[in-house]
Amino acid sequence: MTVTEPTHGPAPVAADEEPVSRRRGRSNGGAGRVATALLFLVPAALTLASSLNGIGDRQMWRDEHATWWAATLSLGDLSQLIRNIDVVFAPYYFLMHLWVSSAGDSPTALRVPAAFAMAAAAGLLALVGRRMFTTGTGLLAGLVFAAVPSVTEYGQQARPYAFAVAFTLLSTLVLLRALDRPSLKGWTLYAATIPLIGFSHLVSLSVLAGHLGMVVMARRKGDRIAHWAFAAAALTGLSVVLPMLAQGSNQSGQIAWNNPTFQDLVNHPQKLFGSWVTGGAVMALGVVGLLVVRKYAVLLAPWVVLPPVVTYLTAAQLHLFLPRYLLFTVPAWVLLASAAVTRLSGPLTDAVRTGTARRVFGGVLVAVAAAVFAWQAQPGLALARQNDPAEPDYRGAHRLVAQGFERGDGIAFSGQKSERRAMAFEFRHAGAADRPKDVLMWRTPQQMGNFGALECPDPAKCLAKTDRLWVVSTSQLGTPFADMPQKTAVVLSTRFKVAKTSSLPNVRVLLLKRVR
Repeated sequence: MTVTEPTHGPAPVAADEEPVSRRRGRSNGGAGRVATALLFLVPAALTLASSLNGIGDRQMWRDEHATWWAATLSLGDLSQLIRNIDVVFAPYYFLMHLWVSSAGDSPTALRVPAAFAMAAAAGLLALVGRRMFTTGTGLLAGLVFAAVPSVTEYGQQARPYAFAVAFTLLSTLVLLRALDRPSLKGWTLYAATIPLIGFSHLVSLSVLAGHLGMVVMARRKGDRIAHWAFAAAALTGLSVVLPMLAQGSNQSGQIAWNNPTFQDLVNHPQKLFGSWVTGGAVMALGVVGLLVVRKYAVLLAPWVVLPPVVTYLTAAQLHLFLPRYLLFTVPAWVLLASAAVTRLSGPLTDAVRTGTARRVFGGVLVAVAAAVFAWQAQPGLALARQNDPAEPDYRGAHRLVAQGFERGDGIAFSGQKSERRAMAFEFRHAGAADRPKDVLMWRTPQQMGNFGALECPDPAKCLAKTDRLWVVSTSQLGTPFADMPQKTAVVLSTRFKVAKTSSLPNVRVLLLKRVR
């Protein structure tokens, strides 16, 4: 099961170890299609099963609440929102708007599209691996990918990162086919994949650097149209994305909070893969893989190196160095690691004399390698399905308020973790008479064209008819009113008394009663 480099020399290579690009003319059409379907479906099914396992159990977090909020707005309000913020996620929000209108807005429903996108990514990775190397390498890459903890984590999140991974792999596969069998149709399809990458996440477009490396390599080997076709396809695809990129650059302040330190760079493998053990193993083997993949190093090296290096060096200006923004590099690392394993196991496979036995033995080695990786990834997978320890327990806060609610109660919020939006999600199916009124909301998020509301400028007046007030606070500064406007904090401190306080992970729920 060696990783062999396609050559034009006379040296024979075992058919089961040849890249697909050299075997396509010799394979049986029907059998070949069945094998391709299985190669796609096996990793995809495993990834989908891992993503769907407990998909609705973990609490929604702030960014997922943003997805829910945007997806449940009217099209007019959603259009106004993306004019002011998050335009780079506009295609995803519109997609989720259509999805929610038919599937509902439960945590499970909101996350299912990401689960299927990640499953598709696993299958596409297997196909990419087969086209570049061997069937064994592609299958191993797909199986290892399914066991990476961060793959399950983001396959269970109502965010677009799984789509970025899938579209990056789709574009790479289409490019490899276009280089192998140049045609107008092939390059047109490649051009169509570029906006899909940009619409899922702009940082993922950096994979085009690796694509350019493959085109340059093809040009040096005598392909006279590859560079022109790539230039036309890239310019056509990017022209669709550039307007969104231009508008998004004016909204970069929304991620200005992200100022990574050197320690964030050190922790990058753990954050990217979901565990130190998994990240360390894949990256260590990936470095070995870079030494054996030969011509494909021009694709895979820029894919894994450039995005983290560039985003880290420009973090002070662009604030884009975040592991979830770089999730699309995980497949390239996995592919490199799989290539290293199949190359290192080559002598064992070559010792088997007959072709059928060699294929069977190679399949066993793939299964064993994938099983070993999945076994050591189990602790990380368990953590991936748990609530983020830094996130507030809004589900518990909702339960406390709902159990103690009385007609006429009000609710207010203190903190920096989108408390109002989170509690709106938790109370999304309660009627106006069955939930406390947001008495301090002066202008709604829809009126603001934003995710946040405008607080009441005269809190004493806004609270005049409220005798019982629930306060949901994530403030870490001691007093639960610390992150409120000073005028509001003064009114609450002098005109109300704390009747009950409940502490939950990273959030406090207080019941205030008016002082008579």
